[in-house]
Amino acid sequence: MKRMWIWTVVFICLFAVISGVSAYTVSQISVNPAGDLTPGTPVTLSFTIQLTGSGETFPSESTLDLFTDLDNPKWSAVLVLNNVDNPQPLDNKKNVYLTGWVLSYPSSDVEENLRITLDGVAPAVTSTTNKTIVRIQELDNRNNVVSGSLVTVSRQIINTAEVSSLIATRESDLQLFRTHIDEQAVFEIDTAAAEQKYTAARAAINDAKSRPSSQYTAAQASLTNAQTLITAGENLLDKASAEKAVVDAQAPITNVDAAINYIKPNISSTDPRLAPIISKREVAAGIISTANDEIFAGNYERARDKAEEAFAKANESYNDALDLKKQISEGFNPVGAVGKLFGSGTVVIIVVVVAVVLVAAGVIIYRKRSRWDELG
Repeated sequence: MKRMWIWTVVFICLFAVISGVSAYTVSQISVNPAGDLTPGTPVTLSFTIQLTGSGETFPSESTLDLFTDLDNPKWSAVLVLNNVDNPQPLDNKKNVYLTGWVLSYPSSDVEENLRITLDGVAPAVTSTTNKTIVRIQELDNRNNVVSGSLVTVSRQIINTAEVSSLIATRESDLQLFRTHIDEQAVFEIDTAAAEQKYTAARAAINDAKSRPSSQYTAAQASLTNAQTLITAGENLLDKASAEKAVVDAQAPITNVDAAINYIKPNISSTDPRLAPIISKREVAAGIISTANDEIFAGNYERARDKAEEAFAKANESYNDALDLKKQISEGFNPVGAVGKLFGSGTVVIIVVVVAVVLVAAGVIIYRKRSRWDELG
């Protein structure tokens, strides 16, 4: 008895599942015009329902529920029984019904189809959104939707003002991008990669502008692509600016290296004046290395800050190197050379020689003048 009771429950559940599954299929769905719609656009929809229930073509206790979001709907229904057309009256409302009393026939005797045509107008929308062109579902005797019976056809209804506004926004973004490119080019920053993004973004916006309203989805995709390209281009421009700042910071380091190469052979290896210059140079080089790491990490603003810091430190080192180079150079000028000579024993010899020459010259001149006086 217990086993029989279990099998009874199973059969009841199976019957409930079978009876709760939709007994129709929907085919030959056609919506004209195709694609996205604008408010006020006339729309025509047609489809066929094949009623293929077991025992009954459609459950006699069920109801076929048809719904649309279109304005001014006009329904046309033709019940085809064994290839014979039987027009069915329907109200011109958004929601209409066909009862099982109308649709139910013995499936063993009747081949049954239902042809539906709907004419309506795309509704107004405050923002671009999807609307139901038609919803088909079967309701049981408790007005519950039968599993597997729901079929929905929807279309995107476009708010044209929204599209125009979006295009204008993208064009404004593109113009701002153009301004940034031109500003950076003045500072000799490499803008080639950004220019490529600009050209592609402009083409995407033009593509969106050229599309009819029925291709709103494609136009929106182009505008989204344009924004992606502009963002990528601005990022490339930011990167190029950081890279240029690092290159500029390297210039005084190169100058310091040249000055150091001049100084080293001209001073003693123990001269303490060169060490601070080299130390500042190494600090600047380390900061530049950090700036390059920031560029690699995509932190371009931080990279520029580091490059400016490196430039200041390297320039300080270079100025110190120039001062030391000047001091060394002044040590070899004529005044400095004479000073060194007077500080050595060589000057005594030179003075003696000069004195002897001057005395000899004086004697010669004196004798010549005395001879002229005797003759005179």
